[in-house]
Amino acid sequence: MGGRTPDLADPESLRVLIRLLRSHLGPYKKPIALLVLLQLLQTSATLYLPTLNANIIDNGVVNGDTGYILGHGGIMIAVSLVQVFCNIGAVFYGARTAAALGRDVRAAVFARVQSFSAREVGHFGAPSLITRTTNDVQQVQMLVLMAFTLMVSAPIMCVGGIIMALGQDVPLSAVLLAVVPILGIAVSLIVRRMRPLFRTMQTRLDTVNRVLREQITGNRVIRAFVRDEYEQERFRGANTELTDVSLATGRLMALMFPTVMTVVNVSSVAVVWFGAHRIDSGHMQIGQLTAFLAYLMQIVMAVMMATFMFMMVPRAEVCAERIEEVLGTDTSVVPPKAPVLELRRHGHLEVRGADFKYPGAEASVLRGVDLVARPGETTAIIGSTGSGKSTLLSLVPRLIDTTDGQVLVDGEDVRTLDPVLLAKTVSLVPQKPYLFSGTVATNLRYGNPDASDEDLWHALEVAQAKEFVGRLEGGLDAPIAQGGTNVSGGQRQRLAIARTLVQRPEIYLFDDSFSALDYATDAALRSALGRETAEATVVIVAQRVSTIRDADRIIVLDEGRVVGTGRHHELMADNETYREIVLSQLTEAEAA
Repeated sequence: MGGRTPDLADPESLRVLIRLLRSHLGPYKKPIALLVLLQLLQTSATLYLPTLNANIIDNGVVNGDTGYILGHGGIMIAVSLVQVFCNIGAVFYGARTAAALGRDVRAAVFARVQSFSAREVGHFGAPSLITRTTNDVQQVQMLVLMAFTLMVSAPIMCVGGIIMALGQDVPLSAVLLAVVPILGIAVSLIVRRMRPLFRTMQTRLDTVNRVLREQITGNRVIRAFVRDEYEQERFRGANTELTDVSLATGRLMALMFPTVMTVVNVSSVAVVWFGAHRIDSGHMQIGQLTAFLAYLMQIVMAVMMATFMFMMVPRAEVCAERIEEVLGTDTSVVPPKAPVLELRRHGHLEVRGADFKYPGAEASVLRGVDLVARPGETTAIIGSTGSGKSTLLSLVPRLIDTTDGQVLVDGEDVRTLDPVLLAKTVSLVPQKPYLFSGTVATNLRYGNPDASDEDLWHALEVAQAKEFVGRLEGGLDAPIAQGGTNVSGGQRQRLAIARTLVQRPEIYLFDDSFSALDYATDAALRSALGRETAEATVVIVAQRVSTIRDADRIIVLDEGRVVGTGRHHELMADNETYREIVLSQLTEAEAA
């Protein structure tokens, strides 16, 4: 999922990060400019304090001039207050801007994922998309926060510290010529090792999320087959892999600070040693040596702040690449440039020569499929597992688009229809219905927010769900867990059907939506549904022959092709594929 692995010397990853930040920080130019100004004032005040301290020591303490000490002490207090208030302001604006950036990038990723078809979602995988929207964005946000609060002041402090140290004593500043390059080389060597580890860390985090999501969702299956130990071992393996790469990264981080501090301490000893000789020879004063040491520490602190940044940049680069990969992926279901906003007819569905092939697949799932479904009729689609039934239904609401051929609603290609108009006209009850966390009412009103309670109860009655919802504590206000996990499979299907009825579309698509119902409930629901949708177009995909045998038209699919069309008795007489399916479920007498 991580895409290509760049050459460590290749600046492409950094360019991707810069491009992402540039595109999303544009609206915040004024706060950033104010932040930089505050950091400049704060850093200038910090650099001025050691010089004031040196003057107090050399001109006040040594000469016993109390007035000089008090006067310059007051200046130091004023400069310190400026430093504190500017630092508070810079952190305030930096935190707000970084938080706004995180909000905007998350919104952009979410909006792009919402536009994806099933093809793009399957390409990335739900766990990876979740990680990219949350953890990856957070890493970029933290980098920006650190940059605004530390990195802006670090170069100013480093350059300013060198200039101020030269002002105190030029010969002693030769120590800086050795310290700064050594620190830079040490940090860069460590950072080069960290970038590939951070890429691996994000990929393994995806794996942990995927395994954990599978185990939570499939908890009942795991227990049913007593595979607890196997799943624990699988999670342990993914968790151990993430831990190993995290430890490797942590070791490099832990190595960086001792390396920097070793260079700092050695340089401090060198400054004190050479400075003492210069004081002894009369070329330098005690206050100047004190100020020089303070400037050395400020230079080192600037390098330390840059080190914090360098530690975060490789991971943020990887995260930015993963975010840009999502933002740069165009959906295969492209919205029309000049959408059709109104339909002349109502409820007429036609599929002409539809082909569909998944990316990278050797064969097409659908090949030359033709279908006509009219208002007031029920059209059924049946076929063996893998024959393309669900894929065919997914073409109508544009969950995916045909690779060849057309899908027409009321004579208009669905690719030219306004998405809102298509959603109002066509409603799909998927094979695995999904309920959102909330209440029964909020789920039923998902397609029609203005529906009254009477409309909801009527839809529940038609869907054979009124009785069990009435028994729930709260009725329509009864809570529904995420995914509808606190209701049974049959109840979940009936609530999904009721949700579609509340929307009142002109074309109903039922993708094996009655599979979890018992025969009595199935029959009662189809009878009530027939009266409710008498003037609408109904297309039913089913495995159960009893569900579709009374349909006005039955279409038989086999390996992606239409191999038969007609009513039940016609297909039983002259279609061998349909006959085999029927007789695998019913006796000859029952089929007749």
